[in-house]
Amino acid sequence: MTQLASMVLKDHADADVTFVPKDIVSGVATVVNSNGVPIGDKTASFAITRTTTGKRKITLKMVIPVVQDVVVAGISRPTVVRSSYMDATFAFDATSSTTERQDALALFTSLFKNSGQIVPLVTDLSAPY
Repeated sequence: MTQLASMVLKDHADADVTFVPKDIVSGVATVVNSNGVPIGDKTASFAITRTTTGKRKITLKMVIPVVQDVVVAGISRPTVVRSSYMDATFAFDATSSTTERQDALALFTSLFKNSGQIVPLVTDLSAPY
């Protein structure tokens, strides 16, 4: 078992974005990047469960809100105007090897760096034809 710890991730400008542990509830670990106003917390969560067929299921989720000050009746309040949601699920047979899981993670990670298909799909919303 791995202890929940801070994670430093990189944004598109290669700047560090630090996520610190928040909590573990019902086996779901959550880390946050906060500017002090909880409504704007960037969150990442992850968990591992076992399916009824014995597979190990890993679920990763991230939510990145966009917060703007909105004036209502003369009072300015931070408000989430939109959010980006990302999630990934991995499922491995109970007999899978460490190497197989390492290969799956490496291939999945490199998928996001594919500048011919995936980068334009996500960044430019350019569908394949």
